[in-house]
Amino acid sequence: MLTGVLTLATLGLGSQAHAASYGTPSLSLSAAYLSGAVGATADPAVNVTVAQSGADVGALTVTVSKSSRTAVATTGDVTVTGTGATRKVAVAARGLGYTDLTVKVTGVDGQTATKTLHYAASAPVQLASDSRYFTGSSDASAAVDVGGGYTVVADDESNTLRLYDRSTSGAPVRTWDFGSRIGVSKEIDIEAATRVGDTVYWTGSLGNNKDGEYKADRNTVFTTTVTGSGASTALTYGRSYKKLRDNLVAWDEANGDRYRFAAGTEDGQVPKQIDGFNVEGLEFAPGSTTTAYLGFRAPLAPAVPGGKALIVPVTNFDKVLSSGTSAAFGTPIELDLGGLAIRDIHKNASNQYLIVAGSWAADDNSDPYALYSWDGVPGHAPVKRLDLPTSDPGGWEAIVDVPDLTVSGARAQLITDDGSADLYGDGTEAKDLTHAEWKKSRATWFTVTN
Repeated sequence: MLTGVLTLATLGLGSQAHAASYGTPSLSLSAAYLSGAVGATADPAVNVTVAQSGADVGALTVTVSKSSRTAVATTGDVTVTGTGATRKVAVAARGLGYTDLTVKVTGVDGQTATKTLHYAASAPVQLASDSRYFTGSSDASAAVDVGGGYTVVADDESNTLRLYDRSTSGAPVRTWDFGSRIGVSKEIDIEAATRVGDTVYWTGSLGNNKDGEYKADRNTVFTTTVTGSGASTALTYGRSYKKLRDNLVAWDEANGDRYRFAAGTEDGQVPKQIDGFNVEGLEFAPGSTTTAYLGFRAPLAPAVPGGKALIVPVTNFDKVLSSGTSAAFGTPIELDLGGLAIRDIHKNASNQYLIVAGSWAADDNSDPYALYSWDGVPGHAPVKRLDLPTSDPGGWEAIVDVPDLTVSGARAQLITDDGSADLYGDGTEAKDLTHAEWKKSRATWFTVTN
């Protein structure tokens, strides 16, 4: 009998009993879908949480063992960092498209478990080192700086506001959807925003939808109140006003139908036409917290090629939102932006303005864009600072903030609307992608002073 026991020990059954004391290893991914870009800086990563009962978690190993499309990324393009229960998986894309990456954890006893990370890589872009990607939505349309290196970004395809770290690519830190509080069921088509103190003013486009149909929810202006800053920023809903479009049409008709707002808002009128009706800029006049400038994407003034960009001042904008007073208007301002219209306008505390100028048309990837500075004074001409690149996906839609334009080498961060872009080469527009993690807009810093 003793000999038999020794024989069993010699055969290693004791070590097998020890191995049986370890559970099956497990892993979970912070996201099952991940987007990157070829040549990108600070691309988003995925956290991998691992465990194995009876084992020191630090002794577990995490690897990426397989890629379904090595032209997009090989296992050698994946970096795994960290030593504890949470590891980080980052991918350096080598090509455009999609691949499934097999993430594997290996236990101390050799047992394994796997999960699939669905990865999508977009093409390289100009100014890659100065670009970041805000994921979770692809239709960025307005942005407001909230300090501490963070910004709140609006999407013209939803009523959700998203808080992002400006310095890195990735998902929003926080989100807010005030649609139910505002009383809307469809998208407001948020196109512009500006901040005064702790109040942020947001406006819809006020125009028809792309099929020329009137949608009441787009005729909405609303406010939010900011508390905190940076990653701790919080937004609360303030008030809304839903008659600004009607006020504008009535004002224009009372002044000789100069800009043909009534025709631009007729049923069947597409907003993104040279004689359409579409607001994409909102900022206050120099030194004012009451008079706001509405910047128009359409119409041009006059509504012919080479026409000027139109700004209509709302002289009681604070009261419009605080008490529902009908909007009153000042003398319109027409700016020579080289035949381009206003796609966004922002100023800083020194009343230095930046204007993103772009086409009134919808073909964003073929028409020119430019960045202008201005002093906000009617009759003073804007100054062209630079032409914005147009060979990459997306149209330039939002200015995050305006630096001191008297300082050499000042930089401003602009954001694209990539909703109509085919980001991954499969013919799918970004707004129609089935996974939010694959949707994204690009934020790029530009040097705007010499």
